[in-house]
Amino acid sequence: MGLFDFFKRKKGDADVDIEKQDMKRYLIACLGNIGAEYVDTRHNAGFMVADYMAKEAGVSFESCRYGDMAKVKVKNVELLLLKPSTFMNLSGVAVRFWMNKEKLPLENLLVVVDDLAIPFGTIRLRSKGSDAGHNGLKNIAAELGTQNYARLRFGIGNEFSKGHQIDFVLGKFPPEEMAKMPEVLKKCSDCIKAFALSGPGFAMTHYN
Repeated sequence: MGLFDFFKRKKGDADVDIEKQDMKRYLIACLGNIGAEYVDTRHNAGFMVADYMAKEAGVSFESCRYGDMAKVKVKNVELLLLKPSTFMNLSGVAVRFWMNKEKLPLENLLVVVDDLAIPFGTIRLRSKGSDAGHNGLKNIAAELGTQNYARLRFGIGNEFSKGHQIDFVLGKFPPEEMAKMPEVLKKCSDCIKAFALSGPGFAMTHYN
């Protein structure tokens, strides 16, 4: 290898290091339950968002500690799409582990979760808030010691009779909603990118 090639290689390494330093990283924790029986169920709306974004970016998920992860680059930002394997009620274990491992501040966390309180087709971004009785959010708050983290709520509606909430949440989206799903998932993807690139205020104004 000639002297010119040596310096060219060293410069290339430095460029890569600088690029890594400049790239801001976000953990996008998309909640759901693992297992074939939970595929396309309302409680797995978070997983569906993660799958859509990975496919959109042409990247694949890899098995990792406490879940599957895919990395999506958007301009100068890297989104770490996490699908926890801990099941919904222990989602906080996976979130806390990856926040610590990647040394991310709380403002670089966004949790994607299903929500009974808003109708299907509606999404709502909040920079903080209560768990609203959602076991996944409840466990994340317990593990992180705070509720002051951003969450993107994916509306699934509440069209169930008294005493059948669990059946509804764990039930599959009906065909008419699945037909509209690509549009809703794209809206979620665009909102998440706006959150990372322009901040929660901008994303809330444009996508809520």
